[in-house]
Amino acid sequence: MAKKFLRRIWGRYSKLGKRRKKKQVWRKPTGRDNKMREKRKGYPAVVSVGYKQDKKLRGSLEGKTPILVQNVKDLESLKKNEIAIVGNIGKKKKIEIAKKAKEMKIEIHNLNAKTFLKKIDKSKENKK
Repeated sequence: MAKKFLRRIWGRYSKLGKRRKKKQVWRKPTGRDNKMREKRKGYPAVVSVGYKQDKKLRGSLEGKTPILVQNVKDLESLKKNEIAIVGNIGKKKKIEIAKKAKEMKIEIHNLNAKTFLKKIDKSKENKK
């Protein structure tokens, strides 16, 4: 699995990504006395040669090729060594995809179909 490299003091300030995953991006540590730049023991790892993944594993999730799914048709065309990722879609389509995935026993990387459908059913009961 790929190592997640994070900016030096990302957890200290909200603007650097505390509770904001998209902002937690790598920046090379610079500065005269920076312990991370010096690669000292006990400090987070710095991006360098040797961390690259195997060519076979690169760009894969759990050893499978990720495929963006935006409708039920895309889900049906999934092959054996592919894993689904639900795209930027609305709730109605997401429910359809989750039901079909549960029926076909296909796993979706960024959506747990079983808990998602249970949550939807619970919210429908509360509305009534």
